[in-house]
Amino acid sequence: MTDSNAPNPGSALSRLTEALGSDAKRKGPPPVERWNPPYCGEIDMRIAADGSWHYMGSPINRPALVKLFSTVLRKDPERYVLVTPVERVGITVDDAPFLAVEMAVEGEGDSRQIALRTNVDDLVQVGPGHPLRFERDGHGGVKPYVKVRGELWALLTRALTMDLMALVEEREVEGKAVFGIAAGQVFFAIADVAELGDLL
Repeated sequence: MTDSNAPNPGSALSRLTEALGSDAKRKGPPPVERWNPPYCGEIDMRIAADGSWHYMGSPINRPALVKLFSTVLRKDPERYVLVTPVERVGITVDDAPFLAVEMAVEGEGDSRQIALRTNVDDLVQVGPGHPLRFERDGHGGVKPYVKVRGELWALLTRALTMDLMALVEEREVEGKAVFGIAAGQVFFAIADVAELGDLL
């Protein structure tokens, strides 16, 4: 039986996998911010809004392969790219490249600690280095994201969004009543109370 997700020799997927070779064994993500190989164009790879990865229209069903590629993902000013020491290729990202799938909360107020795990097993603790940001979805609801590394963000799942919204409090910020969430000694504002009063 053949593995339908095995890279075909000579394909872009195969080249990327081979180029990463020994890097796959390195602890922690490789230093993609320091790599500046030539840009080699787009490849037919897409990260869907649900966090799944697709190559040439088919899902990549090998978690180890997805995790490997996630470690060399970078957001350049003009596009998302996969970066190896020898090439840089553009890919499509429908929303955020990662999905936050698990959350742990301890404490209250500014000293509250919120830890999140992504679908590719990145672990982040909300705070100055890993801030929260909030956008509105197409139905007027709130979509929370957490910064993972570089300019890469993770969208919280719907279930985690509900848990996070349970932590919302109202504060006065620069003379305005604002809804937000405190964590890691930072208050992350969502929106003015007047704007979101009917949603929270």
